[in-house]
Parts: sequence; structure tokens; C-alpha cells
Amino acid sequence: MSTLITNIAELMTQDLKRRVLKDAAVVIEGDRISWIGAAADAPAADDAVDAGGRAMLPGWVDSHTHLLFAGDRTAEFEARMAGESYSAGGIAVTMNATRATSDFDLTRLALGRVAEAVSQGTTYLETKTGYGLDVEHEARSARIASTVADQVTYLGAHLVPAGEDPDAYTELVCGPMLAAVLPFVRWADVFCEEGAFTVEQSRKVLLACRDAGLGLRVHGNQLGEGPGVQLAVELEAASVDHVNYLADRDVEALAGTWAGWDAGTGSGRRGTVATCLPACDLSTRQPLAPARKLLDAGVQVALASNCNPGTSYTSSMAFCVTTAVLQMGLSVHEAVRAATYGGALALHKDKGIDVDGERAVGSIAVGHRADFHVLNAPSATHLAYRPGMPLTYAVWRAGKRER
Repeated sequence: MSTLITNIAELMTQDLKRRVLKDAAVVIEGDRISWIGAAADAPAADDAVDAGGRAMLPGWVDSHTHLLFAGDRTAEFEARMAGESYSAGGIAVTMNATRATSDFDLTRLALGRVAEAVSQGTTYLETKTGYGLDVEHEARSARIASTVADQVTYLGAHLVPAGEDPDAYTELVCGPMLAAVLPFVRWADVFCEEGAFTVEQSRKVLLACRDAGLGLRVHGNQLGEGPGVQLAVELEAASVDHVNYLADRDVEALAGTWAGWDAGTGSGRRGTVATCLPACDLSTRQPLAPARKLLDAGVQVALASNCNPGTSYTSSMAFCVTTAVLQMGLSVHEAVRAATYGGALALHKDKGIDVDGERAVGSIAVGHRADFHVLNAPSATHLAYRPGMPLTYAVWRAGKRER
């Protein structure tokens, strides 16, 4: 079956050759895009959908979430809003609740969060382990996550559980825990931050995971200037996430990783994406990540929700885009690109068909996965022009209409 979606007022393709089309149409065949162009030139199809003069953009690619959890941290949030500073200690609260929850309920909760995200236009998402923090429960989280998310990241190095020796726990993360999660995960991550893992411990974890065949990501520079960005660059990580506190040398190092990449064609070697998490920044009252400075330096930037129970309990990528425009100095087009194509870059899903046979996401181009988000508005500018309004009209995910 083929489906023609026509009467699209504004098509934000994020395809590097033609970014925005007016009065456009798209044809879907199965799970892929088979044609895009002017509505007047659209070919015949088995079925037709009239977009009613609305805007279409790629489905959001949420490249940083923590969806596998149970429990509630409302009290922590209230305390933070009353002036207490954020530390990573609340992770232990979620760990205890998650360990005590059955497989069925943990799966049910995660599927509910995925459904919420999809209803708001997210069509591809990553999620992490990190609330099990022992071999049994990290393996369980990885297994369940692989059934609900598009990509799974191993985050056994989220926090050292209370009473554990940090070096002994690091060895566990690098050894038996890694072996237990390996069948279910594509990436490895580490919280390289004061109060979590030192740079030496972080490097050890990442090297062990790289040797096991996993791609690398880093939580870095969230609570202050630190070694996370430099470690991510050193080990050629796909992304470094949070990046609230950056010295000039950090920005320069990230920009250097993109020196051999052609932004006009998307060709060449990908560098390390700087993933900004503005909903988390607002919730923790940290300074917003310097996305404008990073873009101006030539760094590729992604926006992600960081959906988690302690510091960013939202999956609204539209909220992140709106914040990036209104408070971080990005244009609407730059923010949408960071929330779609930027996320695909961070997950290595930006082009072609990967080793798992999956099609590219994050942009609307022939051959890519048919992931679309239609707004109940004539242009994507309304995301920032009408902040907080429920603008999602329709969502297609892998060629199937989800809403």
C-alpha cells in the first residue's frame, strides 16, 4: 500500500539538500518515504490524506531518556524548587523503587511513557538502564528496555550504590554487569561528574564497553566544569550530554571533532554531538546549556527530553524546542533540526540503512523511515509562537499512523 499525504503548507524536511518545501506532498510505501515534492506534481497512490494546509516535520528523535523506572520523587522536586541544590543522590530512591517493581509493571509503566512521547510527535527514542545498579536488575532493565525503545544504552555507571566500594563497583560495571546486559544494548554511558564517577573510573568503564563492541556516550559537565567533555572527545563518543558548564577549550575540542564532516551533505566522519537537555536544566535550576555558542563554533547539537523521575519528568520534545528558541538563542529551524536530525546524528541514525537493517530517521528524504509529525498550525514557528499549546495533529511512525 502507498499513501499520499498532500496539502502540506510547510514541509520541514531537514534533508540537507532542501530544508523547507511549501505546498508540498509526501508518498509513503510501507515503512519508508518513496517520494517528496510539490503537491501539484504528486504521483498517484493507493490512499490519500489531506493535511489541510498544516505543517509537517520529521518525528522528534529523543536521543536521551531514562524510561525504565518506578516510584515518585515529587518531594525532591518540591525541595529543589524551595532552594535546595541538585545532587545525584535521588537516583538511589528510584533504584529502590525500581528493584521492587515487577517485570510486568515496569514494562507497563515504560510503555505508557513511550505512548505519551509518541502522542506528542516523538517517533524514535533511546532509553537507558541505570536504576537497577546490580547485575540482576541492570540485566532486567536492559531486557525490558529493548522491548519498548528503539535503542538502549547501558548506564550501570549511573551512581555508586550506598555502601558499595566505588572501585569494586566500577569493576562490576566493567565485568559481570556488562556481560549480562550486552545482548540487549547498543550503547554505553557513564555519569562522569563529582559525586558519581571520577574521570579515571569513567574512562575504565567506557574502554571496557568499547572493547565489548558498544558505542559510547557520556553524561558530562552538568553540575560544573569537569572532565566529561574532554573524555568524550578523547574516546570519540557519539555524544556528550548535559554540557551546561563549558570552558572555551571544551567548545573548541567538540568543534574539532566535526572538522572533517561536511554539514552541507552530511558526509565525512561524524564527531561528538553536544546534547542539550533544557527541561532538565530548568528543573535543576542549572544554567541552560550554551547551544548558541556551540552551534556558532561548528558543533552539531541535539535536543532531548532526558525524561526521568528526578530532574526532567517530561517527554515533551516540543517543550524542549520552545525553550531552545525562547531562552537559548536558537532559531525555530535550528531548534527543530536539533530535535530531529541532531538526535539522529547522536544515535548514528542519520543516513542510509544501518547494520541492523534500520532506515535513517530525523529527516524527510526518499528511502528514510516514514516518521512524521503534523502540527495543527501552518508552520513550525507556532511551536515557539504559541508556547505550551497542544499542536500535535497527526503522527506517523514507520509508515503507520499513530495518531
